[in-house]
Amino acid sequence: MGSILVTGAAGFIGSHLSELLIRKGYEVIGLDNLSYGLLRNLSSVRGHPQFEFIQGDVRDLDLLQRIGSRTDAILHLAAYKIPRYGNALETLDVNLKGMENVLRVAEKVGSKVVFASTSDVYGKNPNLPYSESSDFYMGSPQIKRWSYAISKILGEHLCFAYSKERGVRMTILRYFGSYGPRQNLTWWGGPQSIFIDCAFKNEPMPIHGDGLQTRSFTYIQDTAEGTLRAMESEDAIGKVFNIGNTEEITILDLGKKIWKLIRGAEAPKIDLVPYRQFPGRYEDVRRRVPDIRRSMEMLGFFPKTSLSEGLPPTIEWQGGLQKGQRDE
Repeated sequence: MGSILVTGAAGFIGSHLSELLIRKGYEVIGLDNLSYGLLRNLSSVRGHPQFEFIQGDVRDLDLLQRIGSRTDAILHLAAYKIPRYGNALETLDVNLKGMENVLRVAEKVGSKVVFASTSDVYGKNPNLPYSESSDFYMGSPQIKRWSYAISKILGEHLCFAYSKERGVRMTILRYFGSYGPRQNLTWWGGPQSIFIDCAFKNEPMPIHGDGLQTRSFTYIQDTAEGTLRAMESEDAIGKVFNIGNTEEITILDLGKKIWKLIRGAEAPKIDLVPYRQFPGRYEDVRRRVPDIRRSMEMLGFFPKTSLSEGLPPTIEWQGGLQKGQRDE
């Protein structure tokens, strides 16, 4: 089996992917600067003979070149997300420099690259479901939430440019709403993280707008499995794949579902937050649903876990983590 570099390995998806790769017999080098990743996410693999952790930044080209020389594939997950808490400049810097560094290393050493893009690249496109050939509809550059999507779009363009002009073997994955144990507990982790926390604390769940915007959520084991299949498939080289679940739910119904799982028949506490209360201008996406036929046909990817099946273990993990924090 080969050696795989996972950037962002201490993050939510990166840690699960590292575990899966080791179970499949791969040697894994995990790179993370721990700005958002957590070493506790890697507790099951740290010390494993097939795993090596390196604390470092994907913007450090020299470091990446030293690591990359030992790898057969690079799974590039390290990124900053929608800049709710940080600034757009940092998001653009991390995502663009990191992507180009990964591609430069892959060109030099011959590694395959699997790039973790995002469903956010589809923007405000009203035509659903989103296929890999759907157009991107972006908002104004004056709205900083779009800096994340733009950085991922440019990352995809870099992948295709390095593929066509430099011969880099690459595959692009667009993730849809991954959730599960180890998810980030802020808005970075998704609305479910916040709703679970609020339900445990018996506090109102902040739901943006009217709550009728929809999303499709993918359990982490399905996300990791789809990523592995893309990495192992020679037919996937040069192509883009949606990795997600087609089950669609409104954010309001998601909040109610989580509240019921935690607090039973108790009436849910909901706080509808108008978008005008966000600092600066903010735009949301009304609906987001993937077309996964290409992933099913070419990768044999079929999401196995429904939201009803995936939420209980997610809630159990988050509840246990919060209890542990209270007990400390």
